Amino acid sequence: MAASVSLSSSFHGGWGSSVAGEESSSKLVRLAAPSSVRTARPCRSSPVMKNVNEGKGLFAPLVVVTRNIIGKKRFNQLRGKAIALHSQVITEFCKSIGADGKQRQGLIRLAKKNGERLGFLA
Repeated sequence: MAASVSLSSSFHGGWGSSVAGEESSSKLVRLAAPSSVRTARPCRSSPVMKNVNEGKGLFAPLVVVTRNIIGKKRFNQLRGKAIALHSQVITEFCKSIGADGKQRQGLIRLAKKNGERLGFLA
């Protein structure tokens, strides 16, 4: 009780006249054989979390010394507060000149880029 299935294709005219047919099943076996060969994946190194701005910029040495003196945790809290305050100043400035949200977002990105160049994010 073999079921007959006919599928048309543009490259060979059909997938076979029978699923249980001898010729079409041998084609399936030949096609499936190369997939059983496994190739080794290249090892991916884990990402290293380091600051790319370390030591760059005019204020970088001051930032590094301050971080070493007060500790990393306290320094990051202080930096977060400074960034938040600066973002608020930019937001208030944008409100006063009538700039929209997209312009405000652009100014905040510009401030971040300038902070990186000057070494504040070292």
